[in-house]
Amino acid sequence: MRRAIFPGSFDPLTNGHLDIIRRSAPLFDEMIVSVLNNPEKNPMFTVDERCEMVREVLPSVGTGGCSMLVEAFSGLTAHFAREREATAIVRGIRAVSDYEYELRMALMNRRLEPTIETVFLMAGEEYSYVSSTLMKQVFELGGRVNGLIPELVEKKMGEKNGDDQSGSPRTDKYSGRSRR
Repeated sequence: MRRAIFPGSFDPLTNGHLDIIRRSAPLFDEMIVSVLNNPEKNPMFTVDERCEMVREVLPSVGTGGCSMLVEAFSGLTAHFAREREATAIVRGIRAVSDYEYELRMALMNRRLEPTIETVFLMAGEEYSYVSSTLMKQVFELGGRVNGLIPELVEKKMGEKNGDDQSGSPRTDKYSGRSRR
């Protein structure tokens, strides 16, 4: 069985993450979306909330017959991959700066677990600038993130920010202006 893990914080899950899942799934029989539990990153969502959102959104992603699982993990990605008997670690790359970081990580993972390969996929053009951090910042400052994150995730972000879910516009907490 060709099993891969796709690790990340997914805080929040973006359409860029879903694009990488959709395009990499046909390469494998099974993929584990591996949600990193790293409380030092000051996450917006708990690891359990992130896992649940991924589980809720995954059925909308065409995975070409690849079986999809969602699991939380802590510690080294390479060790988690070995524990799950994965043969590959899937990573998305948006820009040269991502490549430099990801190359170092891939080389360290190879040193730790030489039988596990890292598979890089380039981000789709429409998501090449999308990061979880940027989505949180834009959302919290009143910007529009629709089309860049799943609707369910945007709704949950609004709930975390205490936004009114009645359909009325939110108010930007910095400018006081109404936002949608």
